[in-house]
Order: sequence, then structure tokens, then C-alpha cells
Amino acid sequence: MTQAKILPLDTLAPRLEEARRQGLRIVLANGCFDLLHVGHIRYLEGAKARGDILVVGVNGEASAARLKGPGRPLLRAAERARLVAALAAVDYVVVFDDDTADGLLARLRPHVHAKGTDYTLDSVPERETARRLGIEVAIVGDAKLHSTRALLASIARRFSR
Repeated sequence: MTQAKILPLDTLAPRLEEARRQGLRIVLANGCFDLLHVGHIRYLEGAKARGDILVVGVNGEASAARLKGPGRPLLRAAERARLVAALAAVDYVVVFDDDTADGLLARLRPHVHAKGTDYTLDSVPERETARRLGIEVAIVGDAKLHSTRALLASIARRFSR
């Protein structure tokens, strides 16, 4: 069932067009999701609360490596996409290789672009694209107290003894 939520962009876009015609509100969230943690869950649940359909863009290996640095991602994009798709809040997952979600916004035209609390409305990388396309930007989730980087550091400290 989770695999069925993961769609290529060319399949997802027309499906969302149909949902839009039915009056459903579409939300796009995005990230690397390299080692899923509670902050990711709260972010995606907050995003889902902004609409009817939650689409999550998961960065592919190359863009995750550029964004996160050496040694990352830990998991392949297909594995990260499958983990995200297993979450109840998530309706669809699409893997993309850009460093920002600008291309996804342009192609999918969601009503809302949700970002986590590590952003402000002024620091969202896609803010100009969202503004130009009339897409609302929403900051959702809990305070940024969780990160994959911190989790990895904790693991390294615990098991390097």
C-alpha cells in the first residue's frame, strides 16, 4: 500500500489536477527525511492539517548529498520515500533531484507550501516562486528541537566508546 503512494511527477500532476477540480486543497511539503524522527512526523502532520491532500517531495540522493554534506544521505531515496509514504498523514510522495522545491511548486501548483519551523516566511527558499504562483506558504510543526544531524551525533557519541 505504501508503494502505491509513491508516484513519478508525470503521474502525480494529473492526479492532483483532478483533485483540484473536485475542490480539494493540496499541500506540498518537502525534505530529505534521512533518518525519520519525531520532528518529521510533527512537520508532516502540521502540513496535512492545512489541506485535504498532502504531497511530500523527497530529495533524491544527489540533492540530499549537496544539501546535507559528506556521508549523506544514509538511506537511498527509494527507502526514504517508502518510510515517508508509510505515514498516515501522507497521501503522495514524489522523489525530486533539485535543491529546492521550486520546480515541484510550478508543476504541481499546490494551494499551500508547508515548511518546518527551522524556516521563517522570509527564509523559505521557494518564497518567490510561491508568491508568483499565488501559493500560500505555511510554517508548520513543532519547534526545531529535532534534527537528523543531532540524532547522528548522539548515536556517534553513544557507540564510539
